[in-house]
Formats: sequence, structure tokens, C-alpha cells
Amino acid sequence: MSITETSTRNFFILYKPKDIVSGDFYYAQAHQPPGYNHELFYMCTADCTGHGVPGALMSMVGISRLNESIIEKNLIHPNLILDNVRRGIIDSLNPEGSEEESKDGMDCVLCAYDFKNYKLEFAAANNPLWLVRNGQITEYKPDKMPVGKYSEELKPFTLHKIDLQKGDTIYTFTDGFADQFGGPKGKKFKYKQLEELLLSTSHLSLDEQKEKLTDAFEKWRGNLEQVDDVCVIGIRV
Repeated sequence: MSITETSTRNFFILYKPKDIVSGDFYYAQAHQPPGYNHELFYMCTADCTGHGVPGALMSMVGISRLNESIIEKNLIHPNLILDNVRRGIIDSLNPEGSEEESKDGMDCVLCAYDFKNYKLEFAAANNPLWLVRNGQITEYKPDKMPVGKYSEELKPFTLHKIDLQKGDTIYTFTDGFADQFGGPKGKKFKYKQLEELLLSTSHLSLDEQKEKLTDAFEKWRGNLEQVDDVCVIGIRV
């Protein structure tokens, strides 16, 4: 099974840039690595440093490095892909002879779906992955480091593996939804409320889930300004 083989949509993408251009991006690429007799489906949900034009420029660097890692270098596993993307971002932003060190980068979840064998591999930088199965949500925690240069020692990203089941729904997201101010007291939406919202709507079609998320976000925001780019992606197996 591939993400496009079913007659009903088995994914949704809620994408709400704060400005005309965005520092959040999503990346989707079907690719058959050497030695495989079928394609893997790569999906990345990413939040780059900044928003607007600076964030969009950083997004272009991230997308370019993902293409290089997956298509040109034929790296298969998401942890190795993120390791390579990180090296590429650091090299791009810190060319030899530059006087100032750039620590721009991105937080992201990179998934490699093997729909034929019901397998999922992923690596996560600062943002988690949530799996809803049989009405319960499981959180897979990320590595607490960005895809880019930062103050501590650069460590390899962790590879996570999940045996998928029919009906599983996987959610990946940036922090824009949870960080939105609003409600009766002008406070952040927060991840706990997002988790409860996704659980309460997980039985619906993914188009309906997107509609419920959009309505909840706009109702919470009210007349307040949107504070960040928003991206939430759901994929049902």
C-alpha cells in the first residue's frame, strides 16, 4: 500500500504560515533505495529558525539537503539522513573564512514509511511524534538537539522503529499550534490540549480532523495575532 493507493484521502496537512512565506515546511518524497524492490515514502515536518523571509531561506537549505541525502546519496535511514542534513546545513551557513558562526537550523521529524511491510522508521530533532492506536496516544520523544549547530557536542540522531498496524494514525507537527496565545485568558494552547483534541477527533476522517483542528485554532486565537508558523500532519495507515 502507498499513501496514494486508497480511494479515500489517508492524510491531512494543516499548514498556516504566519506571513506570506514560512519557516515551517513539509517535505514528501517517494524513493526506491538501491537494494529495495519497492519505494519508501519519506515525510518531513520541519520548523526552521525564524519565520518570514529568513525562515523561508532556511527552509530552502533544509529541502536542498534532504534531496541531496535521500535522492543523490541514497541514504535510507532517517537518523543518517538527519546527520547528513545537519552537516550540510552547518557547512552552508559557516563557509570557510566566515567570521561569525551561525547556529541557525531546524527542528523536525523525518519519517520513512514502508507501507508494503507496515514499518515506520523515524528520527526526531526537538519535536516528538505521536501515534494514535485504538483510541490511545503514544508519544515518541525526540533527541533534544536541532538539525544545525548548537552549544553542546554534536551527537548522532537516534533511529526509532515502529511496527505499524492497520488503522494507526501518525501525527507530526511544529510548535506553532501549541504555542498560539488565545482562549479566555490569552494563554498558550499547549501540547496537552492539542493531544486531547487529536484524541477526541481521531475516529473521524482525516479531512474532518483537519477541519476540526483549523476551527479549534481560529477559535482559540480569536482576535489575537498568529504568533508563529503552524504545521500539523496526520497520516493514517
